Order: sequence, then structure tokens, then C-alpha cells
Amino acid sequence: MAKAARKYVFRKSPEALVAAFDAALPDDPRVERRKMFGYPAVFVGGNMAAGLFEASVVAKLSDADRARALAEGGAPFEPMKGRIMGAFVTLPESDLANRYRLAKWLALSTAFVATMPSKPGKAVRVAATSKAPKSRTSKTVRASGKAS
Repeated sequence: MAKAARKYVFRKSPEALVAAFDAALPDDPRVERRKMFGYPAVFVGGNMAAGLFEASVVAKLSDADRARALAEGGAPFEPMKGRIMGAFVTLPESDLANRYRLAKWLALSTAFVATMPSKPGKAVRVAATSKAPKSRTSKTVRASGKAS
């Protein structure tokens, strides 16, 4: 008998953490805000630099900065048990409530990611047929020129 697959449900980030993350982001035109795993995240040159995951902030850091974050109470980023995302670290929990410390980590992350080669933009795939509902106000014009 086959085992039923377990579905992991991600918890929503606390609003206070979302606001703190947003306020601590560097004012840098290269920083692009997007979603990753359904959470707020920032990218530089198409590469993810940092983001939220549940009640944590994760950041891609240089080897030296990652080692310092781990020494200060951070942890390897493991979105699912056994699935560590190597270059990312969960930032120390004590730094999440400190806007200046959080801003420092996010600045280090975006600066590090800015040194990486940019990823080419992803092509947007457009479906051949639209599944969007038709407008009730639209009319079909017949060959005779009369609307129906």
C-alpha cells in the first residue's frame, strides 16, 4: 500500500515582521520586491537576496557573513526538513526586532547578491485561449453590422 504524501502548510508571516522587513530594506534601485514561497522577498539582478519564511527572515550571504550570522544565533535555512538551501541563512531572531541590525543584514545580502551574474528575465507564457470570463457589456457584431 502506498504512503499518502504529507502536505506541508506554510504559516503566514506575522504582520509586524512583514512591516519590519519592508522598513529595513535598502533604498537601492537594483532591489526588486517579489514573492518567494508566497512570502515577501527581494531580488537583485534576478537572484533572490532575502525574504521572509514563516516567522523568520532568510538572507543569502557571503561565506564570511554567513559564518558570522550562524555564530550570532542564526541557522541554516531549511524550508522543509532535510532540504537546506546552502547559501541562505535564517537570521538571528534577536536581530529581527532591531531595525538597524536587520537593515545591516539586508544590506549585506543585497550587496553580496549584486556581485553575482544577473539571471536573464523569464519569458511570460501566454495561453492560446483566455479563460477569463467574458464581460456582460461586450457585444458580438454580426456580419450584418447589428450587435447582439
